[in-house]
Amino acid sequence: MRRKDFSYELPEELIAQAPLPERSASRMLVLDGGSGALTDSAVRELPRFLEPGDLLVFNDTRVVAARLAGVKASGGRVEILLERALAGPEALAQLSASKPIRAGLEVRTAGGTVRVLAREGELWRIALPAPALEFFERFGAVPLPPYIRRVPDALDRERYQSLFAREPGAVAAPTASLHFDEPLLEALRERGVHCACITLHVGAGTFQPLRTDDIASHTMHAERASVSAATVDAIARTRAAGGRVVAVGTTVMRALESAALPAGGELAPGKHRTESALAPWTGDTRHRTLAAYEHAVRGRYRFFSYGDAMLITRGSA
Repeated sequence: MRRKDFSYELPEELIAQAPLPERSASRMLVLDGGSGALTDSAVRELPRFLEPGDLLVFNDTRVVAARLAGVKASGGRVEILLERALAGPEALAQLSASKPIRAGLEVRTAGGTVRVLAREGELWRIALPAPALEFFERFGAVPLPPYIRRVPDALDRERYQSLFAREPGAVAAPTASLHFDEPLLEALRERGVHCACITLHVGAGTFQPLRTDDIASHTMHAERASVSAATVDAIARTRAAGGRVVAVGTTVMRALESAALPAGGELAPGKHRTESALAPWTGDTRHRTLAAYEHAVRGRYRFFSYGDAMLITRGSA
């Protein structure tokens, strides 16, 4: 498979630069996974596509204010993007600068000096003036994706988090869940739809493009995921009763797949490691998904993190 097999034309003006005033006000494109039929709908209409007894599974990761600006002694700028908090005041991070980074470098930031300790793969181990999560929440900025071409503001602190955000550790939001607000959740409860959560901390690798033309040669980034026993039980009860388990976004899908694979297809509670590129599809799935994206472009849907929604149903064969 080649990278061009997954390309589609997306006008830049369709990339949403800010959230709508209300989370659930977005449009929703529905793709029937069986027939490939497309339906233009709205997020607020989601309850009518679900049945009593269905289970929605959300990602309860919380986005850290993971982007931090710094300056070297020479005056050169350095950007620090937190990847993972480690024990004590250390962390793993992506470092960007105009000249190569070296171990021993000291970077001045608004919160004090950050020392570069050692290279670890594509990341750097750094020493901070305080524990990583505490330090970045106080001095960092919301890590908006690079395709949002503006400075983060106070609204992003609220709207680049889902209502389910509980466990700090992500550097990007599980964006499918950003559409859910209290009125929509209440409508789902009235419909008899249940909710459960997994935790998958989206890493900085999510911002990395495919750099190889051959998809199979791409090195996928690893992420940490956890599926609780309560969520495993909720899924088992739903399936036993004939209900559907609906993954809210690809992070949930990756976590559930990773939890199921070691157990031969049955979900196993606990912590798991996922390795995944965000976009490769094969066969009819790829063609139907690309057709849906082209439909969304023609319909002037809003794309990406603050954009509109897409619901893929299993449908009938």
